[in-house]
Amino acid sequence: MSDLPRKAMTRTARLAALPLGIAGRATLGLGKRIGGRSAEAVTAELQQATADQLFKVLGELKGGAMKFGQVLSVFEAALPEEVAGPYRAALTKLQDAAPPMPAASVHAALAERLGKDWRASFRSFDDRPAAAASIGQVHRAVWQDGREVAVKVQYPGAGEALLSDLGQLSRVAWLVGPLIPGLDIKPLITELRNRVTEELDYALEAEAQRVHAEEFAADPDIVVPAVVAQADQVLVTEWLGGTPLAEVISAGGKAERDRAGHLLARFLFAGPARTGLLHADPHPGNFRLLKDDGPAEGWRLGVMDFGTVDRLPGGLPLPIGDSLRMALAGDAVGVLEMLRAEGFVKPTIELDPDAVLDYLLPIIEPAAVEQFHFTRAWMRSQAARIADPRSPAYNLGKQLNLPPYYLLIHRVTLSTIGVLCQLGAQAPFRSEMLNWLPGFAEPQTGPSAD
Repeated sequence: MSDLPRKAMTRTARLAALPLGIAGRATLGLGKRIGGRSAEAVTAELQQATADQLFKVLGELKGGAMKFGQVLSVFEAALPEEVAGPYRAALTKLQDAAPPMPAASVHAALAERLGKDWRASFRSFDDRPAAAASIGQVHRAVWQDGREVAVKVQYPGAGEALLSDLGQLSRVAWLVGPLIPGLDIKPLITELRNRVTEELDYALEAEAQRVHAEEFAADPDIVVPAVVAQADQVLVTEWLGGTPLAEVISAGGKAERDRAGHLLARFLFAGPARTGLLHADPHPGNFRLLKDDGPAEGWRLGVMDFGTVDRLPGGLPLPIGDSLRMALAGDAVGVLEMLRAEGFVKPTIELDPDAVLDYLLPIIEPAAVEQFHFTRAWMRSQAARIADPRSPAYNLGKQLNLPPYYLLIHRVTLSTIGVLCQLGAQAPFRSEMLNWLPGFAEPQTGPSAD
């Protein structure tokens, strides 16, 4: 693949073909059931074939389609177990891999952006991509001063592809909506579109990564690679080794899972408190577990890809910690008042405070105990409770509103919890919140998020 497929008609046709293929397989499946095969066997076969087609197309298109697939992949833990199996492998593939851009195209891009003598900046440059993501691919190299580096090169036409894909995906959102109970797909796509311009700007990404790298330079637990150079649509950073989190999820032992989960929870809360920025792309491909021969308590978490961040100068908004603290204390009236003040409950909506508290308490269980074991079963139970029309939680949830200010924070938190559940990590979530979440340990005064 020499370039992103940029012709609108070609890209549209690939996405538009998805529902036709799915419908065709459903018809074929009906014939097989009439022919005597069990419904369970036919359903499993259809789910596998649908997953293969859906994520093959998303992966090949790269751009917004693959970005959307990566975002969906962290919600895999919410799928019912009888459905999760066929989709799990296909979703995970999108977290670290995509068809590569040929070496000639990479060389041309580097010559255009770094100059014709770009090779002089490197002692060596590996033409084989080390990783491929939604808008660019990464090559391993050795910088002129001897440091091992990662060279991220943006795909030609990435911006056009992102916008085109996300526009088309909004029209076929109904296909993937049923995969994740309780998740409204269209607002997610809208929010991704709003972040496209920022993610395409490698200068903004470099600045966000510099802030994190400087803040965590001496940290014993979190590692952020330093920025070495940046020019136009090329970003050079120090190389980050370690075990990809996707491998920890698929094959890691309990010590690896628990340590990775603990540090992931810490970074979720400590990052905004210490940098004023929220790393907003928490899929497993962006994290590495750095192990040594010592005990697990000394292992570190490497963090990459700061192309999407939320700017939170005061850290996470104070009302989040305040409302969680009040909910755990049983202050139903106070919680409802704060939700109303922040825009989660519109002025015309009347709700019972105790019903709101009953809705929230199961969701915030990780904040209530010293150690919480994140599991797929727990996440599935929460998703099913909110998505079941017969459930009081379903009816109450439909009356709640998500203010734009909180949209990205909400997605990042849910995504991180999804990864924790994929890890099956037992983590001291509460202690990290007590240390880093404003208002959770004790009442504070501060500006409200208007």
